[in-house]
Amino acid sequence: MGVKERRARQKEELRQEILEAARELFAKEGYQAVSMRRIAEKIDYTPTTIYLYFPSKDALLHSICEETFSRLVEEFQRIASRFPDPLERLRASGRAYIEFGLKHPNHYRATFMVGHVGKTAEESMRYHEGSMGQKCFMQLRANVEECVRTGRFRQVDVEAASQALWATMHGITSLLIVFPHFPWAERNRLITQIIDMTAQGLWR
Repeated sequence: MGVKERRARQKEELRQEILEAARELFAKEGYQAVSMRRIAEKIDYTPTTIYLYFPSKDALLHSICEETFSRLVEEFQRIASRFPDPLERLRASGRAYIEFGLKHPNHYRATFMVGHVGKTAEESMRYHEGSMGQKCFMQLRANVEECVRTGRFRQVDVEAASQALWATMHGITSLLIVFPHFPWAERNRLITQIIDMTAQGLWR
């Protein structure tokens, strides 16, 4: 490996270290309570170093959100290649979404559960044209639309149904993360029940 390649790898490793520290702090302490100096202290670097990679705390949060959505988009694409039936694809995607949040709680908290004071919904979710957040939601919406078109779901408002499905998946994911010691039913059975009940509400 040449000097240029080694430096590029080291830069990317530090960038990921910054992102991981920020994810953990945002998730535990809240976005507003965490400063760039606090993030720098956690990884034993100066704030100046952090600013070389991210010009602002908002830019850092944006990168965290984009990375999370990108990983979800990739997982949904893998599912799409395995499940040609839109309803089974939707079920698998819902389960993958929940399991991703439970496997990566800091990613999930920082992206979906951190209060972004002073931000509009679009800014907070990074839901703008071409964003990974938009691509993620549009994959869900396309699944719902195909279920309606092929008769797997009754005729419904596709936008409202897609938002309702996401809200349901987000709800159970958030609850399982925030209240891990609640006497939940066996996790796999609970997730299956949630997905089945939600889908049944849209069947013909």
